[in-house]
Amino acid sequence: MMDKPMVAISTDFLTSFAALPRSKQGKATEFFNKFRTNPNSVGIHYEKIEEGIDRNICSVRIDDTYRAIVVRCPDTNVYMLLWVDHHDEAYAWAKRKKCSINKVTGGVQVFEVQEVTVEKQVERETVFGAYTDEQLIRIGLPQEQVPMVKSIETVDAFYAMKKSFPEEAYEGLEWLAHGFDYEEVVKTLYEETPVTAGDEDMAKALQSDSSRKSFVIVDGEEELKRIMAEPLEKWRIFLHPTQRRIVNRDYAGPAKVLGGAGTGKTVVAMHRAKRLAAELPAEKRILFTTFTKNLGDDIRENLRKIAVVDQMKKIEVINLDAWVASFLREQGYEYSISYGEELDKVWDAAIARAGGALDYTKNFYIDEWIKVVQAQEAYTKEKYIKASRIGRGLRLDRMKRVKVWGVFEEYMCLCDERKLRDSEYAMYECRIILEKQFSVGRYENIIVDEGQDFSPSAYRLIRALAGEQHRNDIFIVGDAHQRIYRNRAVLSKCGINVRGRARKLRINYRTTEEIRKYAFGLLKGVSFDDMDEEYDDGDNCQSLTHGEVPVIRRFETPEEELDFIMGEIRELEGTGVRRKDICVVARAHRLVDAYKDGLRNNGFEIYEIKASKVDDRSYDGVRIATMHRVKGLEFGYIFAAGVNNKALPNGVRSDFSDDVSLEEFETEEKCLLYVALTRARAGAYVTCYGTMSNLIV
Repeated sequence: MMDKPMVAISTDFLTSFAALPRSKQGKATEFFNKFRTNPNSVGIHYEKIEEGIDRNICSVRIDDTYRAIVVRCPDTNVYMLLWVDHHDEAYAWAKRKKCSINKVTGGVQVFEVQEVTVEKQVERETVFGAYTDEQLIRIGLPQEQVPMVKSIETVDAFYAMKKSFPEEAYEGLEWLAHGFDYEEVVKTLYEETPVTAGDEDMAKALQSDSSRKSFVIVDGEEELKRIMAEPLEKWRIFLHPTQRRIVNRDYAGPAKVLGGAGTGKTVVAMHRAKRLAAELPAEKRILFTTFTKNLGDDIRENLRKIAVVDQMKKIEVINLDAWVASFLREQGYEYSISYGEELDKVWDAAIARAGGALDYTKNFYIDEWIKVVQAQEAYTKEKYIKASRIGRGLRLDRMKRVKVWGVFEEYMCLCDERKLRDSEYAMYECRIILEKQFSVGRYENIIVDEGQDFSPSAYRLIRALAGEQHRNDIFIVGDAHQRIYRNRAVLSKCGINVRGRARKLRINYRTTEEIRKYAFGLLKGVSFDDMDEEYDDGDNCQSLTHGEVPVIRRFETPEEELDFIMGEIRELEGTGVRRKDICVVARAHRLVDAYKDGLRNNGFEIYEIKASKVDDRSYDGVRIATMHRVKGLEFGYIFAAGVNNKALPNGVRSDFSDDVSLEEFETEEKCLLYVALTRARAGAYVTCYGTMSNLIV
């Protein structure tokens, strides 16, 4: 027998705890802390579950009306909290449950055992009838559930039984139900063929990767308080085995993780930062960077929820532009880094000064500057004339390149005169200073979130900040399907070699499969890269939850559209959805302002999510934001409003000098709508007034 009891909490327990009335949550937490300290205390009365099938599953009293369901293994001094509910509901939940160690995964499973009546006279086709018992067991299904699974006749019936299965077994069955190859499913779940486990030690089994997906061992009162404070934020505690392997793996150099929206890339990146910080000497530092300031702020807040103070001291969370501006100020840099309208005025002036000899749009010059000059650091006329323009729409002979360079030369002169720099050129100058003044990298580890949005200049700077390639130096997560800015980098051409160190996340934890499929369908026919020199089809992900397909509605007037949105919000509230779990998004600020005013004038509390601050979840109002701003966030329900033909795409043909640039722009707009819709966990709406956007399928 172990000297100290081991107490674990399941994901199901946290779900049921979160549903308790507030007054009961306090009593439950008080009881659980006593239970954690001494589950064998005389004050704890274990009661058998009447007609229960597992003698180790019993109930404990919280108060007169509420009970917790626990697994009691006195021989090994292991106790697991599985569920908490009103007396009758708790007993009903536990009656057919069984807890055991799976012989294949080696993890602890809690599942439902149902009696199945086999009708031999009628041969019915079933969803999983083509698989042998051994195949189903191999993906983690308990032996006791094989007859039940083989009797399921429809996919919808399978979905309805989700709560009956252990999570990893349901996951494997879900892949099979959608026609994925059996061996591919096994490889996805385990990366290698699972080996039969013979150990019956429950304490050891709870510490396996498989168990840690669904159970957390509670070591102290502070940890218990932290878990109970936000029980629905399970990402802080539980990782899928495929995620945990990536977090804990050591790489000989840079590593890359791809995955569609909702697959947990940022969660993996944050847990990896925590893990590396725990191992890092006090004098070393980790840089955790992302593309935009608001995402950096969100990540910093979330990291504080999983990392202790000593770990946070070693992790610098900052978007790369802000890091560059801070570093250059320290070096006495005399230029201001400029964005948006100010730079647009510089381009207008540069084109006017150059005489307008070529009839190209401003967008052409900006794209050429970003995608040719800055991507290849061709900052002289000679280098630009020799630079590769593969993939650019317009063909330019030497004479035309010289004339185009005239605009670039004027642009650089104007920037010098006005003491301005665009962010890309500032990164270039920042790297030059680093390479001249510092012999080694400034960070032991660098973690990059939303890696698809970074430019070649950014990645070359990141390579310099990390120094020469070394163990666990650079870790990048991203997805080209979510690229909503003009940047495109090939990692290998920026000194970052991830060959043999690339992984992919395939399970969508956020959205329903119906939302995922609809949103991904917006990108049909578009080719996407893998942030290197290969392609990523992106369509080998799967959501494990199901719901309604997104609602697509067109209205004649903006007033009719607003009435519909308000009516749907009221209906959602009537079903218990909180206003802060509903977000209205629009393409442009002017549209956001219009919906904000309309909702407020009709009595709705509104909270606008702006670039300058994180989403304050303590404020319970309907969220409203631009599509760009909700990147990295998630909500129960998303209303993509004002998806009108002239609002999305937010541009016209005359803005572009060639079809290639126009196509690239439209792809960015499609990606933006894809990002917006995949913020939704349970439901999504697309609405417009007038003519619907031609991006909608």
